[in-house]
Amino acid sequence: MNGVTFSLLLFPPSVFICSFMVAAPIFGYLGDRFNRKVILSCGIFFWSIVTLSSSFISKEYYWLFVLSRGLVGIGESSYSSISPTIIGDLFTNNSRTMMLSVFYLAIPLGSGLGYILGASAKVAAGDWHWALRVSPLLGITAGTLILLFVPEPKRGIADQMGRIRTRTSWLCDMKALAKNRSYVFSSLASSAVSFATGAFGMWIPLYLARAQVVQKTAEACTKEICSSTDSLIFGVITCVTGLLGVVIGARADPLVCAVSMLGSAIFICLIFVVAKKSIVGAYVCIFIGETLLFLNWAITADILMFVVIPTRRATAVAFQSFTSHLLGDAGSPYLIGLISDALQQSYTTSALWRFLSLGYALMLCPFIIVLGGMFFLATALFFLDDREKAEKQ
Repeated sequence: MNGVTFSLLLFPPSVFICSFMVAAPIFGYLGDRFNRKVILSCGIFFWSIVTLSSSFISKEYYWLFVLSRGLVGIGESSYSSISPTIIGDLFTNNSRTMMLSVFYLAIPLGSGLGYILGASAKVAAGDWHWALRVSPLLGITAGTLILLFVPEPKRGIADQMGRIRTRTSWLCDMKALAKNRSYVFSSLASSAVSFATGAFGMWIPLYLARAQVVQKTAEACTKEICSSTDSLIFGVITCVTGLLGVVIGARADPLVCAVSMLGSAIFICLIFVVAKKSIVGAYVCIFIGETLLFLNWAITADILMFVVIPTRRATAVAFQSFTSHLLGDAGSPYLIGLISDALQQSYTTSALWRFLSLGYALMLCPFIIVLGGMFFLATALFFLDDREKAEKQ
């Protein structure tokens, strides 16, 4: 894969992530001060309309498609920043942990179904645009149901805080979050998870396809539309492991999350050891590694609800998302691709070296995951103190 193709491949997703990052703090500010249900529904409607419209853009207007991906990021950042705070004010303690787990099931479920739907639509219709015409209908339905049936709870009502002191300024909120050690370390740990998942989503299907070429069980694809088997299998694994991980994580704590991250790093390392000989073995390692990795999604949000007061939770969620994308999947696919391209420059015609160079580049992910495990250990050290401080406030 040359540099030009690589850049075109990653440009639209990067625009989406960058716009998501920029918009998230704005919606966090709004979510702490205005009606969250209205903002949430409008964000979903906006996302649905832009997604549907982008499916009709022809390749002659590529710049317009890139712009649409940026607008989609703005729409998605609205409900990603606000939804957890509504759940946090509707439930408390174990019920809140469980409901957040149910909410975060949407991440692996949507990601996995996205791989499956996208790959199936591309092959069945010979045109990937059809995948963008199914999800908007679901989005409009969800936005309507939220607007009609989801209540707008008072901030802090589930925590039985009674009368909350006067809302502080945005600058004061940011200073308080920066001093909150559990929040900072758990956000950095979340960034490590985002780094790995972003890189895997982009490169693991290609890596496994190259592994089969090396094993001589498949031919190298030279067509514009290639077989989607690896993407389908990886999508199913991502969906199932995400469900398992989030369910298990509903009963976890920062220390268990740290251990699971370290265990995940071991199995992800094994992917690159066994893939050359056994694709099945690689899928088994992916399954275990991703299950342990995805265990942390719900508990990270639950940690935030315990250590941040209700009137600044939307801001906290937004900046955690900003940090996770900035340090995680906004750059990890690029970085892995650049490392792989640099390694294979001298042997561009060798199928074995194309396979190995991508594997060597992906080996960066386990090291980042271990670093994330260290951040979760730090979170465990300060969690009880920060929770007590939040309760006193």
